[in-house]
Amino acid sequence: MSLLERTFKATGRVDTTLLSKARLPNEPVSRSSEIGRRPTPEDQLKYLYRLMWVDPDLRQAILDVREMDRLDGRVKRIHARVARDVIKGGLIMQQAKENEKLATLWDEFQRRLQLNRVEKLKSDAKGLVMEGNLPMQWVLDGDYNVVAGVRMPSETILPNVSEAGQFKDVAKAYIQFDIMTGSEQASFPLWQLLFARFDPDNFDDMGSLGRPFLDATRTTWRKLIMTEEDLVIRRRMRAPLRMAHFLKGASPTELQTYKDEVTANQGEITTDYFSNKEGSVTAVQGDTNLDHTKDIVHLLDTFFAGSPLPKGMMGYTDGMARDILEDLKRDYYDEVDVLQDTLSFVYDQGFRLHLLLKGINPDDEDFRITFAERRTETPSQTADRGLKLQALGIPQGMVWEELGFDPSYVRKRKDWEAKNYDPYPEPDKINAPGAPKVSVTPGNGRKGDSATSISNG
Repeated sequence: MSLLERTFKATGRVDTTLLSKARLPNEPVSRSSEIGRRPTPEDQLKYLYRLMWVDPDLRQAILDVREMDRLDGRVKRIHARVARDVIKGGLIMQQAKENEKLATLWDEFQRRLQLNRVEKLKSDAKGLVMEGNLPMQWVLDGDYNVVAGVRMPSETILPNVSEAGQFKDVAKAYIQFDIMTGSEQASFPLWQLLFARFDPDNFDDMGSLGRPFLDATRTTWRKLIMTEEDLVIRRRMRAPLRMAHFLKGASPTELQTYKDEVTANQGEITTDYFSNKEGSVTAVQGDTNLDHTKDIVHLLDTFFAGSPLPKGMMGYTDGMARDILEDLKRDYYDEVDVLQDTLSFVYDQGFRLHLLLKGINPDDEDFRITFAERRTETPSQTADRGLKLQALGIPQGMVWEELGFDPSYVRKRKDWEAKNYDPYPEPDKINAPGAPKVSVTPGNGRKGDSATSISNG
């Protein structure tokens, strides 16, 4: 339990002067039985050097990935596609028991932070993928409302940790450096800057930062770009048609005279060659195509093997079976789910901070912030999954959540429509003659989906 939460339980209110001492989930406990050091010996040494500068390896990796995104359409497409799939459907709040006040606070929070805009969510998701980290600064107004969630550049942020991998002071948990001057620009308490890390080497080591998703493919990408450029140069040099001239017994002077006459006529569409000595002119064919590209295919396969997006989903489907592509897609969707959990945790923590500042203990409320759509599916597959869940007896509210809808909003719409017009027949009329009937046959549809049949009686 954080210091803010303990204060609230004891006094029934939140003392905002304790914000600088608030403890979040990664804050070390002051009294515990933990001994030893969390970082590796190499990281311990790196932390000593990092007291005066940001992590140079992470900074260079981020700069390289940004350059790759700017120069290569494939890399840009990977980042854009992953970010788009992560935020698909937008954010929703799921509640075990509907709470109107909590829902209103979430709606206001979402609008203030522009979390209802695709551009904001995609920017955060793309930053998490490209930088491997998402430092989110919570901005408060004079009334202690969280009014903004600002994404900071992670290559300028330095965790203020000791050799043990724990924060030295939670009131100064993170420091932002000015890269140009090497001076400290700002410091952030732990409550103000939530630092989400994707795939850190050690999650429990607070100084271990995440890595860009394409970090390990940087070397392969350079080789791929270099090989493709060499291929173009070879094509340009070897493509033109050339002529080999042979003049038997010609002296250097005669050969030079002949060469001058021939080159003088090369600008003409058709050139005839004449010689009073024994000779010949042989055409040397250029490369009509480049079929020896196995080295590029190898580098391309290696590059996409380290990418979250399968090569087949980028259009490289030559020689790839449909079943293999389906397996790769499922693996990709699992990766998207992990990214969604990482990103939604950031917004969840920001909303919990806002509730604490409003005098509400978030632990007393059963809710979570998540993305509406957990999978990338077609509308038919989504409806099929909802019918299956309903057939299993899953509560209707959870079915709506799985389909990406807010159950409370669905209920409000149904209540409003019931008062204005009645599109929902009475239960005794559902099975009346002529009423539509829906039947589901599991595993009888395309790709193993359920076969859905709608009839009029």
